[in-house]
Amino acid sequence: MSKITTELLLERAVPRSTRLRKIETLNLSKLQLKTGDLDPRLFSRLRHLQKLDLSDNLLDKFPNSLSLPDLRVLNCNNNKLEDVTALKQFPLLEELTYENNVYLTLNDDYKVMFLLENLRLLNGKDITKLANQVRRVNSRKLTSKVTAHWEKFFRDQLPEKYTAEQVKSIRKKFLKSVQTNVVYGPSSLSEFTRWRVKMIAEDFLACSLGLELSSDTEPEEKTDENEEESTESPREAAEDVAQVAQTSGCMGKGVSPSAQASGDLKGFSHSSAVGNGVLCWEPLHFLQCHSKGNSREDFKTQLWSCVFEPVLDSGARKDPIVNSSRTVATCGGESVCLIDCETGTVLKKYKVATEEFFSVAWTTLTMVISDSRKKAHNILAAAGRRGIVKLIHVAADFCYGEIKAHKKPIATVCFSPTQETHLFTASYDKRIALWDIGIPDCDYNFKASQLLVLETASIPLRIALVPTCPEQYLLAGCEGGCFAWNINLDKGQKSRPFEAIFQFPDEEGMTTSHRVDGLAFLNDDVVVSKSSKPGCIYLWSWSRSFDAKGKGCQQTISAVILAELEWSTTDMSYLTLSTCPAKEYVFCGDEKGSVWMYNLSN
Repeated sequence: MSKITTELLLERAVPRSTRLRKIETLNLSKLQLKTGDLDPRLFSRLRHLQKLDLSDNLLDKFPNSLSLPDLRVLNCNNNKLEDVTALKQFPLLEELTYENNVYLTLNDDYKVMFLLENLRLLNGKDITKLANQVRRVNSRKLTSKVTAHWEKFFRDQLPEKYTAEQVKSIRKKFLKSVQTNVVYGPSSLSEFTRWRVKMIAEDFLACSLGLELSSDTEPEEKTDENEEESTESPREAAEDVAQVAQTSGCMGKGVSPSAQASGDLKGFSHSSAVGNGVLCWEPLHFLQCHSKGNSREDFKTQLWSCVFEPVLDSGARKDPIVNSSRTVATCGGESVCLIDCETGTVLKKYKVATEEFFSVAWTTLTMVISDSRKKAHNILAAAGRRGIVKLIHVAADFCYGEIKAHKKPIATVCFSPTQETHLFTASYDKRIALWDIGIPDCDYNFKASQLLVLETASIPLRIALVPTCPEQYLLAGCEGGCFAWNINLDKGQKSRPFEAIFQFPDEEGMTTSHRVDGLAFLNDDVVVSKSSKPGCIYLWSWSRSFDAKGKGCQQTISAVILAELEWSTTDMSYLTLSTCPAKEYVFCGDEKGSVWMYNLSN
């Protein structure tokens, strides 16, 4: 028997009513309602209902025929909604909230903005301007791309006289092809784009060419999230919630600012050479999203880490360095931001008033959702001055847990590329810890356990797992040199000293005593490391250096240097060095806000 009866509706009306047709406001929150409890026959009698509260229930979708023609305000917070397209049955809806529905994403926000033309407020935010852009600019550009795809690849395939079977065949092929090949905007909106492309393609075939069939619509094809994205910038399709300004300037030998900046983020478009290997880049966006109180005057808050979100490919986990989206996580000051680099939009912002975040890292966990189904979700770990790791379920916009990892600040964090739940934390307590963060259940219960502690001789600043054996060896750049550890969990020893320390050239020969504040692998063997003292970046061979070590306890090893890259002579520390293994590029910022870019593909 349904939980909802006529008597219940009359009792939960605000104010209470004696007739269903007179009810204008109805509160059905906290009743443990499921989708089957929403009886369309009963709801069809609520002809004048304008405000409906369904929060704190168990709804996974809406029935398609609730018949509430005058509904203006709907609250669906704290449910289990998986789809929003049924909301199109409420065309007069002006205010909608569905926060804390774990399976809804940014793609669903864009869907309701397109479907509900009268919607003004979504989750408490005014979306009028953005919604107009989505309905007009986005639709216009996608329509143009769909039409061009037909003209280029399918128009000549249709004979002058065609049978119903030929129409059905070409329609199926076109819908599949257009959803796969027409891309637009950031990858974070790829699901919405495919949804709109299919809709536009069907309308195009039906209206422009008369290729409409009475048969059932073909099921939507699943496409690879990692397909190549459009290089066209849909800046007008999104609205920046932070401070954004267009500016231009010259950047020395680079493509992006250093990570040690004053709370600023920049994106760059086309460049032109201005001599001496220096390129002039035009900034695309300028954001001060880490400034205290969003103040334009705050140039002291430092930005410490910037990591692109990995692509989800049908649940399979991919290397975020090689396969990443256009969404980037940044941390600095008391906040962690998620930014769409294509549009310059700050998608989400997490703040902890007493924290200063130093590092962020991504992993992809396959979590059990409703009805024992499994789904892959990207999880962001953030850590800093308090020594606590925050675990954030980004799609759900929810920090579901924390790990009290160290008693002193955490300098950097890093996930294993082969073990999705294994997280390394490097701290000012001169220890690197390996944690198994576990996989949260549907109620976000999880259990974290410490697997290993690596003792360091000085503060670890950067860590990197050896690509050919990520479960065997870890490298760390520290205040007092570059060290290596055996991290094989088959060994019984839980607390371990370093196994090797590497020597590098200096003015007087070889030395181990220098700060290594930049460390990354260029490929499976070549290590790129930086120290602010020598004024150069070293490329050296991991295998050739470590193979010379032999068996035994702690040893000092001379790094086999392959090349030295000219870099700034600054003594400023902690300027970020990064690599792009797929292209064999190296990037490093300097004290002037310039970036040095090295192409090592040859």
